[in-house]
Amino acid sequence: MLDIKFIREHTQVVEQGLAAKGVKLNLTALLELDQERREVITQLDDLRNKTNAANTEIGKLMKEKKDAKKKIAAMKEISKQTDHLANELRQIENNIKEVLISIPNVPHPSVPVGGMEKNEIARSWGKEVTLAFKPKTHIEIAEDLDIIDFKRAAKITGSNFVVYKNDGARLERALYCFMLDLHIQKHGYSEIFPPVLVNRAAMTGTGQLPKMEEDMYALKDEDFFLIPTAEVPVTNLHSQEILPEEDLPIKYTAYTPCFRREAGSYGKDTKGLVRVHQFDKVELVKFVKPETSYDELEQLVADAEDVLKLLNLPYRVITLATGDLSFASSKTYDLEAYACGIDKWLEVSSCSNFEDF
Repeated sequence: MLDIKFIREHTQVVEQGLAAKGVKLNLTALLELDQERREVITQLDDLRNKTNAANTEIGKLMKEKKDAKKKIAAMKEISKQTDHLANELRQIENNIKEVLISIPNVPHPSVPVGGMEKNEIARSWGKEVTLAFKPKTHIEIAEDLDIIDFKRAAKITGSNFVVYKNDGARLERALYCFMLDLHIQKHGYSEIFPPVLVNRAAMTGTGQLPKMEEDMYALKDEDFFLIPTAEVPVTNLHSQEILPEEDLPIKYTAYTPCFRREAGSYGKDTKGLVRVHQFDKVELVKFVKPETSYDELEQLVADAEDVLKLLNLPYRVITLATGDLSFASSKTYDLEAYACGIDKWLEVSSCSNFEDF
């Protein structure tokens, strides 16, 4: 989430950024809470200074065998006031946090302003394949080749799940092994194989919660979630840590299965492989210096493009407009591959800079 200090010092920038993302939010109440928090902290510091002074004075009186009852009584009263203000501070900070986790990240100035219609094609590679005949759908091809079984997947789980079989299973495994080896051996990433279950703090830390909770698979008896992407566990590897500057950039790649309920997507591309609830993904995550983060984003996009070039898949790079950015993103490029069978450009990768959000 955004730092309250950043919001306090750059209120207009934040308000303009939120407006560009289509979010209407009055920051006045939040800033008033922040002011109240700082005033309470000042009062607490004053009381703690008085407590320290009283302790010193009581110790001196007792050492000199003088009556310290009045001072002890006064210190107890100060202690009560301190406890009351400490409780008040905790409540104020909880209220501030509740507001902060609902505020999306601010777009970078280079991001085009507007909705999806303002998305821009940054560049493209390869030629779109044109066919002189009407192609089969990928569902028909998969069934003809006996490499995917949608019906049995629906039987053992439900709709929008997939069973890969024979060469389909081999192809799926070959693809993620190819991508991992490419990113490790050529691009210099370190491999991570994380858990596919994460806790609420991890999901909140990467912006999936609270906004997208209905799209996540949650356990019934424990506050764990199946990951929607390896971005969640890998990004949280270094949560609550201070990284030495000389260790940066840190580059990780990870393969995991990913799980999404897609609760708000009923009726949209629900057949075949276009929108499924479980899918395999190879993730790239970088921890970098703030001043080089946008150069590092461009290189991350290039690393992802390398996969498509080596597979000889025509693609284009899309700069998302402010209204199409995710909750946590400041800037995002989508990589879209051309699917000649359905004559559509399909998103196959999304590369974002979250800055320090």
